[in-house]
Amino acid sequence: MLVNIWNRIIGWFRDLSERNKLLRSFNDSAREAFVNGEVPAVLEACISKGDPAYRHDFSRCLSSGFRVKVMSGRPLTREELIFLGNVILNDSQLVRKLVVLGWDTLEIYGQNAMIGYKFKLSDHMTIHLLHS
Repeated sequence: MLVNIWNRIIGWFRDLSERNKLLRSFNDSAREAFVNGEVPAVLEACISKGDPAYRHDFSRCLSSGFRVKVMSGRPLTREELIFLGNVILNDSQLVRKLVVLGWDTLEIYGQNAMIGYKFKLSDHMTIHLLHS
């Protein structure tokens, strides 16, 4: 019993560390892409509450949302926010990593953080089944 509790505690800290590494990496890459002129807006990711309706087996109890704030110098349209969400969701490796690290919701918000869109991450995992 104590071994199971200890393993859960160690696993929780390992996952927390991996989540923080992924956030840092995402934000560093987004800033670099903006500075290099590869993208027209600054993206910054943080952890949010998430949407309880999007929970899956790996969801964290709290903080299961991966929120991306888009700083573009102007309000973005609904279509632009959805497009940015789909760009992220099309990266199947990133989506899988987010899911296994306990995120269940991708949130895309503009500068004012009043208007945003949520996506259920588990609906966007690309799974290729092997056929014999």
